[in-house]
Amino acid sequence: MILQFGAGNFLRGFADLIVHQLNLKLNDGPGKIIVIQSTGKDRADAINASEGNYRVAIQGFEEGKVIDETVEVASISHALHAGSQWAEIVEAGRHPDLKLILSNTTEAGLTLDPADATSTGRAPTSFPAKLLGVLTERKQANQPAPWIVPCELIESNADRLRDLVLKQAVLWNAPEDLIAWIKQECRWVNTLVDRIVAGRPTKHPLLESDPLLISAEPFCLWAVETKDASFPLAQHPKVVTVTDITPYTLRKVRILNGAHSALVSHAMKVSGIKTVRDCVENHKIAPWVEKLLFEEIVPVLEGRCDDPKGFAHETLDRFRNPFLDHQLSAIALNHESKVAVRLQPTLEEFRQRFDKEPPILSELLRPK
Repeated sequence: MILQFGAGNFLRGFADLIVHQLNLKLNDGPGKIIVIQSTGKDRADAINASEGNYRVAIQGFEEGKVIDETVEVASISHALHAGSQWAEIVEAGRHPDLKLILSNTTEAGLTLDPADATSTGRAPTSFPAKLLGVLTERKQANQPAPWIVPCELIESNADRLRDLVLKQAVLWNAPEDLIAWIKQECRWVNTLVDRIVAGRPTKHPLLESDPLLISAEPFCLWAVETKDASFPLAQHPKVVTVTDITPYTLRKVRILNGAHSALVSHAMKVSGIKTVRDCVENHKIAPWVEKLLFEEIVPVLEGRCDDPKGFAHETLDRFRNPFLDHQLSAIALNHESKVAVRLQPTLEEFRQRFDKEPPILSELLRPK
């Protein structure tokens, strides 16, 4: 059994699909997922209306071949709304079968909130406080410590989340045995997730019949920082367990996600430009993003990760995927916090490494 904080398209087209495939493959798979939605309840309602079932259209190129297939996913048990169903969420956290807690609350979700200064018994505001609430109840029920697997796109995401949970525990005057359990027994694993999940396809025979239908590219990588063979997702071919995911994270966040956020800043207001593919097919924007990648981002990464130049070329090919309409408006969610993680460090490192200004990044990040 899995608790998942986040009901968005990405987790459904990535982690939930991987869990589904493992459940089919293994006699003792990871189990069913309970999805928790914190902002609104529309997606939770839609998931429950479909009894957790939906489809993913996997479309694009893989090893030079066109892939166009639709997979039905049945890994979700049901969804809960944090605001109105907190007692049920806490009860799920105490369940003996709970193996793993997943999350994708975006970069903006890994922060504390002053509204959580004291524990009220109701649903906390921030995600770290919600997670602390669940872990507290699980410890009190004498249940085994779970794996905690954040998918947020920040470096050392599990370390960051653990530190925030521990800070929240201090604010709540948590007992020392709980703090020690969170530190030493809960298994926090840093991760890097890489798959473009573009939301609903514009054309598909199941558009009308499946309100949860989403499209995703064939490319899929989940790098997880553990060598523990008992990790519940380790047997999936797209899950890579390694001792250090830093090079994977650095390459993906700075190149692919950095290019995404740069395109939001640069191209979103251009007439007729709605998707990432529109950008790389535009005779002015395409050379602009290529110059950004190969003259400003890749040079900063040379020697720090495997083949950043080749990955940048592959990224542009992924952006050209004719099946995916990856909306710039979707990438623009929490744009400022994403820029701080995806582009700002590259600007600063370029200055330090080359003792000059990178023209595109400098213009993009100049205070308005």
